[in-house]
Amino acid sequence: MARILIVDDSPTDVQNLRNLLQKAGHSVSDVSSGEEAISRVRSEKPDAVIMDVVMPGVNGFQATRTLSKDAATAHIPIVVVSSKSQETDRVWALRQGAREYLVKPVKEADLLAKVNAVLAG
Repeated sequence: MARILIVDDSPTDVQNLRNLLQKAGHSVSDVSSGEEAISRVRSEKPDAVIMDVVMPGVNGFQATRTLSKDAATAHIPIVVVSSKSQETDRVWALRQGAREYLVKPVKEADLLAKVNAVLAG
């Protein structure tokens, strides 16, 4: 069982992701902004982060870059889950430090496969 932080400003998306991850046995917490994500990851050191991109204030790309460049949090894998479906968005997310990229709506099998892959290292 891994501790996973969901970062998304959509309560519906958070609940959907939470249900899928908890059903797979993971412990899940959530925040609704990039600023909160940076603070929570630094303080709680989750095993993985599920990061939305489009959020007010600090967006998911910015939060991913901040966390992946910080020596204290760089080892924590980030899976970007976004409605942005362009290849350039996927490439940009990976360049910011994300380990995986999924487009919403996510399929349960795809989400769990990506999460398990990043947790395995």
